[in-house]
Formats: sequence, structure tokens, C-alpha cells
Amino acid sequence: MDVVFSWEIAFQLLLASLLGGLIGLEREVHGRPAGFRTHLLVSLGAALFVVTSVHFYQRFGNFSGQGPVGVDPGRIAAQVVAGIGFLGAGAIIREKASIRGLTTAACLWVAAAVGVAVGGGMYLAAIVVTFLAVVNLIFLKKLENRLKKDIYLRILVWSDDLDGQLLRIEMVLAECSMEVVSMGIEKDILARDIRFEVDVRSRTRGEFQLLTDRIAALEGVRRIRLE
Repeated sequence: MDVVFSWEIAFQLLLASLLGGLIGLEREVHGRPAGFRTHLLVSLGAALFVVTSVHFYQRFGNFSGQGPVGVDPGRIAAQVVAGIGFLGAGAIIREKASIRGLTTAACLWVAAAVGVAVGGGMYLAAIVVTFLAVVNLIFLKKLENRLKKDIYLRILVWSDDLDGQLLRIEMVLAECSMEVVSMGIEKDILARDIRFEVDVRSRTRGEFQLLTDRIAALEGVRRIRLE
């Protein structure tokens, strides 16, 4: 059999493309930046890296038994694992008080693993992982949406620099069942105004309108914005 190229290698590359594309298809439907084509290419590239690594091992390894083999086929696969982290990091976006793209980054990581598995001839394992990943993305997301989760919110308040204003805002937050996660204060001495930036956590969105009305009713408050 030709170690440079064979029907088995063609099958491996096609299977890696198919499985990676299936994982990326769900991301594509939900409008994520890394979608069908990205996942397909990640899986295909990972498979090619492993196939190439095996070829180097077969061609340049020392199998005479008189010394070390000299070529480690696992090195390239290890670099795939490290390298995919950079691509995954690019898919993660911090948006105000929340972070998006973690699932997409994880999908890219799994797609690379599927490609490595296919390139190494572990076809059944790659198919099972792809099936589990697609089930997780499609069906477990519906279950996740039904769970009662914490809601994070950033509140910006522009106010006159009045004594005890921070305490009054904190009291309103407590009355509306908001837990303060972090807080920042920006004070303009010349203009005698102050801006509060508060990250809060809540269990329900129903209190947001009440929170806005109560803070807006405080003395000295000029403007409020929820993000």
C-alpha cells in the first residue's frame, strides 16, 4: 500500500470533514462566527496532521531494533491540541457583563479531537463523539433553557455628588433582590457629579423595571442605564 496516499487516507479526510461539518452545522444555524465551514476545516486539518505524522513515522522511523525509533507520531497531534486553543480563544467574546463564544470554542476543540481520532484510525470513537456533541448542542440546550439561572446585569448611574448616594443605591439593589458582584465609581470633582458602575446578579428579570424606576426616583440621579 502506498503510504503517501491511499483510499484509506482519502476516506479518513472525508470522514473527518463530514463529522466536523456536522458539529459546525448547529453553530451555523445559530449564527455563530465559527460555523459549518470553520469546524469542517478544523477537523480536516487535524486529520491531515495526524495522517502526515503517521506517514513520517512509517518513512523515517528506525525499525531495525538497534536503536530508538527516532520519530514520535504523537508530537504533531499534541501540537494540534495546543494550537486549536488560539482559534478557540478568538471565538470567545466579552460583551459587557457577559461572555459569549465558550460553546463555539469548545466545539472547535471537539472538532479538532474528532479529526485527530479519524486520522489515527479511531473511526468508531470519532463517530460516537460527534453524535454526543450534536445531541449536546441540540437537545441539552433545550433542557438548559428550562433551568432557572442567575442573570447578570451592569447598571450605570449618573448622579449629583451627594453624601450617602452610594448607600441609597445599595439599599435599592437589596430591596430588588439584586446581589452586587462588583462596583466601580468615577467622580468628577469640578463638575461635582459621580458615576456608579455596578455589576449585579439576580434570579429573575421581573425586578429590572422596578429597579430602574426606584433608582431613577432617587434624589440627584440624572440618568440610568442597564446593560
